[in-house]
Amino acid sequence: MSENSAPIKTISKPAKGEAGKTGDWRSQTPRIDHQKCSQKDSCLLCWLYCPDGVISSNFPLQIDLTYCKGCGICAEECPRKAIEMIDGR
Repeated sequence: MSENSAPIKTISKPAKGEAGKTGDWRSQTPRIDHQKCSQKDSCLLCWLYCPDGVISSNFPLQIDLTYCKGCGICAEECPRKAIEMIDGR
């Protein structure tokens, strides 16, 4: 790389609804236990890892179920186990 060329940077930011609305095919739904996830010590890993970008970064956290696919990544990444996947839509 020469002195005058800038390094190449990539930025990936999911956009809500990028993959379309969920419809009626989601088999599990995430539910947040707000007692386990509080603003003062929250990590926001669920927001960071959500592939559909449907988790708010404001407190109390909310999940837009119109676009949530029910993949469970948010529940899997939560170190406090504040997100539980429940059966149904």
